Amino acid sequence: MSSTQPLLEPRSNLRMHREVLAWFEENKRDLPWRKSTPWGVMVSEFMLQQTPVNRVLPIWIEWMERWPTPKDLASAKKSDLLKAWGRLGYPRRALRLHEAATIIAKEFNNQVPAKLEDLRKLPGVGEYTAAAIMAFAHKKSSLVLDINIRRLFSRVLDGEELPALHITNHERESRTALIPTNAHTWAAATMELGALICTATKPKCETCPLSNSCLWRAKGYPQSQNVKKKTQKWHGTDRQCRGAIIEYLRNHPKATESSLSKIWDDSSQLEKCLASLTKDRLITKNKKSYALSD
Repeated sequence: MSSTQPLLEPRSNLRMHREVLAWFEENKRDLPWRKSTPWGVMVSEFMLQQTPVNRVLPIWIEWMERWPTPKDLASAKKSDLLKAWGRLGYPRRALRLHEAATIIAKEFNNQVPAKLEDLRKLPGVGEYTAAAIMAFAHKKSSLVLDINIRRLFSRVLDGEELPALHITNHERESRTALIPTNAHTWAAATMELGALICTATKPKCETCPLSNSCLWRAKGYPQSQNVKKKTQKWHGTDRQCRGAIIEYLRNHPKATESSLSKIWDDSSQLEKCLASLTKDRLITKNKKSYALSD
């Protein structure tokens, strides 16, 4: 959509709100963090970064039972956090969450901040995460634009299969103009619709409440001219190696480089990943052995 193309008319906005919110009421998933505390919402947002819901669910439940408040998490050992993080991937998120919890416990009376500028100062909280916490934890109006929401609006409003790689000013302005008074429900509903129906591949257009007003469908589903975000390789990468090291140390309190070489046969890559994990404070080296950071 060009910057000169008009936004939807108010009447069209109202119809879209009504159709999407009615669909959400009938089809929303029963996700536990939707009925949780602001802290529970914040934990879920950290875990859901680049990780599907089905993998997050059991880990989130365990974390909330063990560490129901920021103060509880702040007092926990980092090694316990990394073990409990399980196979969610990107374990640095666990350490950033621990750092954020420590700040919340000390500076915000153990309560998740309700101001956007305060949230953005916390470790691991970027633009999207702050907006999501504002909407889902504090029920305040904020522009929540995850990839599911962006893809949905790109198709329905712009007639494009995929959104641009980076959010444009026009995208921010036009999506902000759509936000109704019940902004937090709207954010959850559009995210759910994008995740379950308007999927990246094989969208279920026949069950979409917006199918009759979708510009992409009206155009005959043209392929996107926008560059797709490249999927990161996994096999043989440093990320896989780092993950293998962390997983081994979850099950073995201490391990030497010799024992770790049994799970990774590229010695130079293993050495490099051990060094990077140590630098990131995910593991510690004591003489000739490695362990998860305390």
